[in-house]
Amino acid sequence: MHSHQTRRQFLFTATAGLAASTLTRAAAPASPVAVARCKTYTPAELLPAMQKMFDRLGGLERLVKGKTVACKINLTGAPTYRLGYLPLEDTHYTHPQVIAAAAHLMSQAGARRIRILESPWSTADPVEEYILRANWEPQDILGAAPNVEFENTNYLGRSKKYSRLTVPFGGYVFPAFDLNHSYEDCDVFVSIAKMKEHATAGVTLSMKNCFGMTPCTIYGTGAGVDEPSDVPKGGRTLVHSGNRQPSKSAPRELDPTTPRVDTWRVPRTVVDLIAARPIHLAIVEGIKTMTGGEGPWIREELKGVAPGVIVAGLNPVNTDAVCMSLMGFDPLADRGTPPFERCDSTLKLAEEAGLGTRDLERIEVIGTPIAEARFDFAGMRQRRRSVPPPPMGVRG
Repeated sequence: MHSHQTRRQFLFTATAGLAASTLTRAAAPASPVAVARCKTYTPAELLPAMQKMFDRLGGLERLVKGKTVACKINLTGAPTYRLGYLPLEDTHYTHPQVIAAAAHLMSQAGARRIRILESPWSTADPVEEYILRANWEPQDILGAAPNVEFENTNYLGRSKKYSRLTVPFGGYVFPAFDLNHSYEDCDVFVSIAKMKEHATAGVTLSMKNCFGMTPCTIYGTGAGVDEPSDVPKGGRTLVHSGNRQPSKSAPRELDPTTPRVDTWRVPRTVVDLIAARPIHLAIVEGIKTMTGGEGPWIREELKGVAPGVIVAGLNPVNTDAVCMSLMGFDPLADRGTPPFERCDSTLKLAEEAGLGTRDLERIEVIGTPIAEARFDFAGMRQRRRSVPPPPMGVRG
């Protein structure tokens, strides 16, 4: 039996959908986002810029004083992946000077303990050893304050059990996650991300940075079937493609019949993660970065660029919305529109889950106006995609 809608019914349905979307944006939380121009990573320029941003947000002291602060950084991909001869921190890793500056300012504001967290690619080695392979000096970060430490969160780590964090709204893909204890054993959670485009999520900013919280011992290619594996092996293909379920000891997917497609799964899983482990402070650095994707392994025309901007906010959805506008994209964009040509919008999904608004009309931008700090990722994307790539044998 076929159902036919009249024109009036169609218009009513469309109008109702638009009204619901507008109401969602109106109900979702909004808080100020600070933007600063910063041309270099030298402490003389970076520290004052970050301090001023935090002061404009009400100061770090009220957020971190006497607290254990966990900072999730972005070290995506093995250190062997490089964009030409550019340093990793100038293209796709969170810059160590930004990490050190954040730790220093948090310590100055009274943080009791500052924990730098990441799940390095396919290893249970200490983060300190991993970043040595990136030609970083761990002491540059550890020495930024007297109370700084690292932990690799890609496996069980220093705890005897994983922490189960539940998604308050029920979840899009997962109802809860089993994560390294570090994401529960903290008072304040900070995402320190790199401003980049992303192949399966459109953009990677403060929210997408948290995709790496999932330990590959449970959610990775080599995860144990019944119990977590002892060490992580491979990447998060399980979460990307849904080709299998996590270890049976962890919560199962809500519906294993949903699309087994990364462009559907990744944005939704990111929202589930940041709902389960809320972000109290989002920092996105785009002083130097890359266009074309999240790392040198992406089959796209990639280029190192220097937008010269850094952003901070107390709500990750609001912060990422401002970042998208700084990149030349519309934060209200939906699937089919750049940068979400082939994926769903993490920002829209987060807004619909009530985590924050992406509507710039409701977000107070303080510091440098967006128009003065904008770097045209969107225009570069359009020009890049209007020219077919050369044959593989011709690529440099």
